[in-house]
Amino acid sequence: MEPRTTIDATAGDRPGGGVERSQQYRSFWRRLDATLGVIEAQPDVGATLDLIVRAILRDYRQDLHLVAGRLYEKAGHGLYVLRRWHGDSTPAKVGYTVPITYTAVQILLDRGLLIMKETDPGFDPGIEDPLGVEAFAAMTLGEDNRWILSFSIEGEYDRERLLYLLSAVQHVVTQKIAQARFYNAVEEARRIQMSMLPKGPPSFHGYDLAGRSVPAEAVGGDLYDFIPLSGRILGVALADSSGHGLPAALQARDVITGLRMGLSENYKIVGVIEKLNKVINRSTLATRFISLFYGELERNGNFIYCSAGHPPALFLHDGRFEELKYGGMVLGPDPDAEYERGYVVMRPGDVVVVYSDGITEAANSRDEAFGVDRLRQAIAAHADLPARGLVDLIFHAAETFSGRARPADDQTVVVIRRPPAA
Repeated sequence: MEPRTTIDATAGDRPGGGVERSQQYRSFWRRLDATLGVIEAQPDVGATLDLIVRAILRDYRQDLHLVAGRLYEKAGHGLYVLRRWHGDSTPAKVGYTVPITYTAVQILLDRGLLIMKETDPGFDPGIEDPLGVEAFAAMTLGEDNRWILSFSIEGEYDRERLLYLLSAVQHVVTQKIAQARFYNAVEEARRIQMSMLPKGPPSFHGYDLAGRSVPAEAVGGDLYDFIPLSGRILGVALADSSGHGLPAALQARDVITGLRMGLSENYKIVGVIEKLNKVINRSTLATRFISLFYGELERNGNFIYCSAGHPPALFLHDGRFEELKYGGMVLGPDPDAEYERGYVVMRPGDVVVVYSDGITEAANSRDEAFGVDRLRQAIAAHADLPARGLVDLIFHAAETFSGRARPADDQTVVVIRRPPAA
């Protein structure tokens, strides 16, 4: 909600008054934004507003002539319920209710911001006296005016100045609430995404497996998964939605979910991916493309795979690299795209590294990319490391090259290693 207020139109006509007051207002706004900016958004909006009330009373009591702050929440049966009280020594009446039909509340809901004293029409002593209120300033906050923030005021005050300063409070607090809602939504998406990542690599006939994903933002567009299909076959997937952030995360989630569902119906690799491509193409939410590498590792070392527009996985065998590039185009743009599968055999000592392009495209200050050649060198030099150690080594190499603690794009690495024979 944008702040709604009434400012005296003649303020600018007073010699120097308009300029001076404008400077005061800008100064106050900056101070207020700094004060509330350090308040961390809480999962509960009421808890965030409680911190805000405390901060305003602490830092702006004199500026705004405030003696107490109260936070009301809309409840059923046409009432606002007092949830928080801070300030003067009047006994707190948490749980006190105010009917929504109260004239002052109706005016407030209409205007969004209100200053009222006991001599004003609509002021009801029967409602205000139990709270010790003789004059107050109030504002509505939140969707559907869920919250009312009210302050008791006393002494002589400049009504125009107070209205402006309170409208600034309303605006900054509204932004804070929006930030808290967005934070909660992103946190929920992050929890969902993290829940879809493997808790750890599965045990599969002595193979050494590991994976790691680091988002560029709170949530990312990369997801990987280990999918046990039977006692002798393990699925390995890495999906990478273009871009990053919440939209990319949701699309990557949908691809991994669709992949799991298709595999549960015993489709073959190519059939699953072609069916998934058609579903993504039809989706109204698929405004981006998404790449996918999917392979099935068999107990005897057979590795059947398909790469849908994904950077080719690297297969290190006898000191030589082979790119696993069979597949087709990225998922989404063409519903009739066709895909083919590739096939290699993992012998003891062989390694497969699946990665997202956030690794190879990590750039340094000269805008040079880490690249596939450096990735190959890092793998070859440390191929005898356990899978977890090799994953961490790759991330460290890319981070050291780019000089960035937080990647510019989502980064994911999955390593499959068949240990040398004892």
